[in-house]
Amino acid sequence: MKKKSGLSRREFLEVGAAAAGVSLVGKGLPNVRVKVPPSDTVRFGMVGIGMEGSGLLDMSIHLPGVECAAACDLYDGRHTLSREITNKPDLPVTRRYQQLLENKNIDCIVSAVPDHWHMQLVVDAVNAGKDIYCEKPMSHSPADGVAMVEAQKKTGRIVQIGSQRVSSLVCAKAKELIAQGMVGDMMMVEGWLGRNDPTGAWEYPPPPDLSPQNFDWDTWQGRVPKRALDPNIFARWRCWKEYGTGVAGDLLVHLISGMLFMLGRNEPPTQAMAMGGIRRWKDGRNMPDVHLSQFYYGGDLPVSMRLNLGTEMQETYRFHGAKGLLEVTGNSLSFSPQTGKDMYPSYYTGSYPRAMREAYEAQWHKDNDPQLGHEPMPESISFRAPDYDDQRPHLQTFFDSVRTRKPVVEDAVFGHNAALACHMANESYFRKAAVTWDEASHTIKGGA
Repeated sequence: MKKKSGLSRREFLEVGAAAAGVSLVGKGLPNVRVKVPPSDTVRFGMVGIGMEGSGLLDMSIHLPGVECAAACDLYDGRHTLSREITNKPDLPVTRRYQQLLENKNIDCIVSAVPDHWHMQLVVDAVNAGKDIYCEKPMSHSPADGVAMVEAQKKTGRIVQIGSQRVSSLVCAKAKELIAQGMVGDMMMVEGWLGRNDPTGAWEYPPPPDLSPQNFDWDTWQGRVPKRALDPNIFARWRCWKEYGTGVAGDLLVHLISGMLFMLGRNEPPTQAMAMGGIRRWKDGRNMPDVHLSQFYYGGDLPVSMRLNLGTEMQETYRFHGAKGLLEVTGNSLSFSPQTGKDMYPSYYTGSYPRAMREAYEAQWHKDNDPQLGHEPMPESISFRAPDYDDQRPHLQTFFDSVRTRKPVVEDAVFGHNAALACHMANESYFRKAAVTWDEASHTIKGGA
């Protein structure tokens, strides 16, 4: 099969190891076009061509050996958009995704629909014999996630979830450093991400022509109790728990997925406690715009995540270890080593009588002072990746897996575990109490 566009993970790590602390900014990834035989072309059906889906569609058709065979959306304006993106005036379009599942010429599905439709679409796709790329978060509820995992295992179809941090060069480097023991025993993990603009808070402008004539509102609502057409709900569905998973499902899932990948873990939290509120965007939403969550992983590793739609904060992770602090931000990471040893005699000895204190200090200097000219020079280590979009290789991995049947980088089990952290954070927020995940019953427990 073909080689991926840009630097491979191995090439990046080799460059990084040879140039620790040297910036690679400006050395962008080449846009290599590789010809693929027609027999290896993957034909996909696109379901959901909104803000995220239109981007996935455009990116997918520019990958070698990938072709869009048909598109589906409940809003007819996006039928026009899909033909504009693909530059195919005759691209088959429909409101019924089932037509794509019935099409024998379609190998797989790329889906970017609201959260409350994820489970039904994934289950229907794999039962129809189609592989599927499903946008994050994988599920709208724990029960939905359990059903999706069971369907994937039963059918053996490929399911990849769209939390692309697991395809990040920088996250891959951080994973390598952690696995090598550079950070030492892990003490805690923290992360944060924030926005400070209306678009970042999902205040999207609905299509001005939206109407019952060009949009199937009843089907869009799915299993949610029916209500009159509301263009704001259509465009801003993440604001309501009936359709979305809020800031947890939109932003926290990135932090959790990246963290799990870098730590080499694939599990839900054992416990979660969250708080927050609707502090800025008082627009009728029922999901918080400020959300602070504390987790335990493995029963004893504390994890702290902070999300904010009222203050800009670059996506950042900090791994606190006994040997130092590893920080991952955007396309860069840095490690600040720590010896974990006293740099000076203990100030506690100020409580000693003078003679005892002086004897202690003399012995301390004898045991700890370095020889002259051999003083340690601890240096921070930093890496910076080329300008890089991790969604492109994430999609490429999915289409390659459809061709080769090799495992994807983020399967249904990983996606389910990452989404469970989001569900537990939301559940704790609404219950105002700590919650736990009960594996035996596949339910969130605890609280009042």
